[in-house]
Amino acid sequence: MELPREMPELTAERGYRLRGWREADTELLREAAADPYIPLITTVPAPYGEAAAAVFLERQWRRTEIGTGYPFVLVDPEGRPVGHVGLWVADLALRGYASTGYWLAPSARGRGAAGIGLRAVTRWAREELGIARLELHVEPWNTASLRTAERSGYRRAELRPAHQQVGGEPRDMWRYVGP
Repeated sequence: MELPREMPELTAERGYRLRGWREADTELLREAAADPYIPLITTVPAPYGEAAAAVFLERQWRRTEIGTGYPFVLVDPEGRPVGHVGLWVADLALRGYASTGYWLAPSARGRGAAGIGLRAVTRWAREELGIARLELHVEPWNTASLRTAERSGYRRAELRPAHQQVGGEPRDMWRYVGP
């Protein structure tokens, strides 16, 4: 199946929506860059700078164009960008699965927004793209993210020792399989 090379806009629960990154999303990026964890496990630049932000945005736009993924900005009902949900498809043909991931700006946490975004992207991947298998990985200490995955229908499959580099160190990750 040929996957789309343009970012869609998705509607989600409770008035949230998901869309591609825009130049106007630099405040979201600035807040994420100041978080002690997000830059360690993502490509969010830290420290934040306008040149690094421009490179980050260009990279997000290219991911869909070249067919490696769909980096969505999660927008709250008031129109404020509050986080990121990604669907990564680069290894879909080779491994038979796509992966998902998410983060929220610190100011948006604790209201269920990550789960809303994850469920919308999961539904789109399954129903519109026909992707049969989705996975995500979460560090064992990250209880909020573990709860988000589980409340979104993902089930814990196995602990993968030293699975991913985080801040230059190999870290264990729980592998979750999507609904």
